[in-house]
Formats: sequence, structure tokens, C-alpha cells
Amino acid sequence: MSMRDAGREQFRHFLTIPTRWMDNDIYGHVNNVVYYSYFDTAVNQFLIEAGVLDIHQGEVVGFVVDSGCSYFRPVAFPDTVHAGIRVAKLGNSSVRYEIALYRNHDPLPAAAGHFVHVYVERASNRAVPVPEAVRKVLAGLAIPA
Repeated sequence: MSMRDAGREQFRHFLTIPTRWMDNDIYGHVNNVVYYSYFDTAVNQFLIEAGVLDIHQGEVVGFVVDSGCSYFRPVAFPDTVHAGIRVAKLGNSSVRYEIALYRNHDPLPAAAGHFVHVYVERASNRAVPVPEAVRKVLAGLAIPA
């Protein structure tokens, strides 16, 4: 099943994100680049709330090394976006997130995409294994193999 057909039940965590007036472009809908900010916001908010991301002092952080988005239906201010996140793959030093963005109460996503975090030591920028505390939190978002 493609992400186009992903129902909300396929995601274990959601973040509600209100659109903003400035998100709309000249065509009257949310500009394509804003969707990536929704992805970042949903995942990082989850990690911060779970207590495994300290954006200011953390010694190990995730850097985005790959991302993509497919657009199915437009979103426009004043819509509300419900971002569902899941972990598609948890590797040694990386994690692949899949994110679906649902418009208001729509049952199918308006857009869906992915991004990959590689965990690095902040001081050296060298890849390191995903910290055990992070791994435990992410396991709760993993989709069945």
C-alpha cells in the first residue's frame, strides 16, 4: 500500500499543526517547502517531548541526510494539519521516518514523505550509533516488518 492510501491507523503518533496565513503562496495553498517544516516539527517535537532530544546541549544529534515528499491534495490556511509519524527503518546510526499530513478530518493524507536522520556526535560531526534511549523511544513508532 502506498502512502497515498495510508489511513490514520497506520501511525502511532500525531501532532496537530495549525497552518498560518504566511504558509499560503500566491496560488492560495500551502507552499510545497512548508511541508518539510511540518515534517521536521512533528518528528522533533516528538523527540523533545519523549526526553531524548536536547536541541541546545545534546552531545549526539540527528542530521537530516535524505528527504522527500509527495503531494496528493492541497492544504490552505486556515486548515489544520495532523502529522502522523512512524519509523520505517531503524539502523545502527540512522532512522528513516515516514510522515503523513492529513488535512482537517480527511481520512487520507494530503501529502506524505520521509526523512532520514543520521546520528552524529555534535562536536566532531561523525556518525555514531543511535543512543539506546532514543532507540527505545523510536521502537514504539516502528511499523511491523
